[in-house]
Amino acid sequence: MIEVVARDGDREVARFALAHGADPTAQLARLGWTGSPRSAVRTSSDDLRITYAVRAAAARPAPHEVDRSVEVPRDDDLTAADLANVVPHQRIAAYAVVRSSRGILLTELSSRTNAAGMWNLPGGGLDPGEEPVDAVVREVHEETSQHVVDVRLSSVATRHWVGRAPHGRAEDFHAVRLFHTARCLEPSDPVILDVGGSTSAARWVDETELASLPLASSVPEALAVAGVPV
Repeated sequence: MIEVVARDGDREVARFALAHGADPTAQLARLGWTGSPRSAVRTSSDDLRITYAVRAAAARPAPHEVDRSVEVPRDDDLTAADLANVVPHQRIAAYAVVRSSRGILLTELSSRTNAAGMWNLPGGGLDPGEEPVDAVVREVHEETSQHVVDVRLSSVATRHWVGRAPHGRAEDFHAVRLFHTARCLEPSDPVILDVGGSTSAARWVDETELASLPLASSVPEALAVAGVPV
């Protein structure tokens, strides 16, 4: 379970379980709050609490603006049998915008993913009981051999769709992505240590080069929140 807690200064103003397919920012807006995530920590081996610093929104959405149903996107290749047997799956992952004197650290997605050839931020799924900050340090090292420090939560993004997983199963997929900022004090030529995984290449990229690369869909917003222009 993912629990969202909203605090206005020292006062807790909202607490709720994040529903499958839901976005915490959107749910907070429906309650009349706007803000940014400040921490994401484990409360058990399976549960995570995301705390937001919020303030009252300038205008609360009218009921008809928040109650309308939104169709969940689905892949075109799904059959009727796939849709009848679709399996709900939620994945919590942690990523980082890593800066160093050599630029921004990026990883290329391999053929084991559904976005092969796209460039992503280093990161990946949380292990059971693993804190998001620890996951960032581990994943960056596994995918690039770099060591990072000063890991800080910067944004939370979600995506909900029905599609086919790389192993073939049809899933009602809810991706919850915890984006962080981090620094690498001693950058070196990246080396992939987790060979055969989701990463096929890794490199340091100058900020002026970012716009020329095919970036994964979630990367531009994460870079923007971190103050990196694309």
